[in-house]
Parts: sequence; structure tokens; C-alpha cells
Amino acid sequence: MKVVLHDYWRSSASYRVRIALALKGVAYHRAPVDLMADAQRSPDHLTMNPQGLVPVLQIDGLVLTQSLAIIEYLDETRPGPRLLPLDPAGRARIRALSQTVASEIHPISNLRVLKRVEALGGSMARERWNTDNIRSGLASFEALLAKGATGCFCHGEGPTMADCVLIPQLYNASRWGVDYSHLPRIVAVARNCATLPAFAAAHPDCFDPDKLPATDPEH
Repeated sequence: MKVVLHDYWRSSASYRVRIALALKGVAYHRAPVDLMADAQRSPDHLTMNPQGLVPVLQIDGLVLTQSLAIIEYLDETRPGPRLLPLDPAGRARIRALSQTVASEIHPISNLRVLKRVEALGGSMARERWNTDNIRSGLASFEALLAKGATGCFCHGEGPTMADCVLIPQLYNASRWGVDYSHLPRIVAVARNCATLPAFAAAHPDCFDPDKLPATDPEH
């Protein structure tokens, strides 16, 4: 049964799932959803996800939403590197790290919120809102990395769900000009993730429609 990922190339939530799919070695077909054209609000997409969000993953006869739930499903049903460890304490730590981004930084930096901030305060307010949010959120993530089993990656010596969540947030930080070079643990994790083909294969630059051949049906 074909695995289909409905995503937007620059969506950080979609980017997380692409990393997890690559780490697990799961082949999939992309069905791009253009957020700039409000395609996530189309009747077809709302049938799959009434929230009007990406990503949506069709797999095993299921329609899955919410990036962290998708990643945990992949970890529970697919072989390959463990994205959450077996011990409860390790799983709790990885979930906490992941939620630091997915529940704290990301929700108030998503497109809907940024459009509303701009409508209320203008483009400068939008930029200040987003950069302040990312900067403080990454500082908190760095402090959490200092507590616990941080190794070459966020938790131990292999990539986990926390790394799948952190790296897309760093991509957003770079897009918005937020410097994180003073956060040594984050910098080290990012450097180590960059050595893994799965992270490179999931990068938004690989799916930028302006950089891809017009005849490419997958991307």
C-alpha cells in the first residue's frame, strides 16, 4: 500500500516527519499542499484533516495527523533506529524536548499567528514577535539539553524524535536571522545531524518548487 505524505516543503512540522520517514527508510509519495495558496483549506484536505494543517500521512490504511503522533506511530510500527528509547525516563525526556519546540515555540510562530500579528502591528511587529519567540525558545532547549543524557544527539548517541523536531526549528531560526551559535549543545547536535543522509534528504531545499524540475511528479 502506497505511503503518501501531504506536506508543504517549508513546513517545520512536515520537515520533522520527512526526517523520521528517512531515518526509518520508509519510501513515500509526496502530495504537496501549498500553504501560500490556502490549499490546506480545500474540501479534499479538510476531509483528511479538519484542522486544515499539514502534515497528513496516509499509511497502513490510516490517515494520521500531528507530526509527533505520526513519528511515534512510525517508531512503533517500523524497524530501524529507535526514535524513542525503551526506558520510560528516556521516553519522557525526549517527549519533553520535542514538546519544547512543538508545543511552545512552533504554535506561536506558525503562519496563522504571524499573519494575525502582522495585521495588528505591522511587518516589524511580526518579525520581532517571531525572532524573540525563537530566540527564547532555543535558549530553553539548550538549558534542557544540559540536564540529562545529551550525547552526540539530543538524547544519547543516535538521533531520536527530539532531533527530528529540533533541526527544522533551527532551519526556521536561520530563515529569520536568529543566531544560535552561542548555544554549544544545540550547535553540536546540529553538526552531528548534518552528517546523516536522512537529515539531508528531508531538508526543505530538496523540495523547494522553485528549484525542482517542472516535470518531477514526486516533488
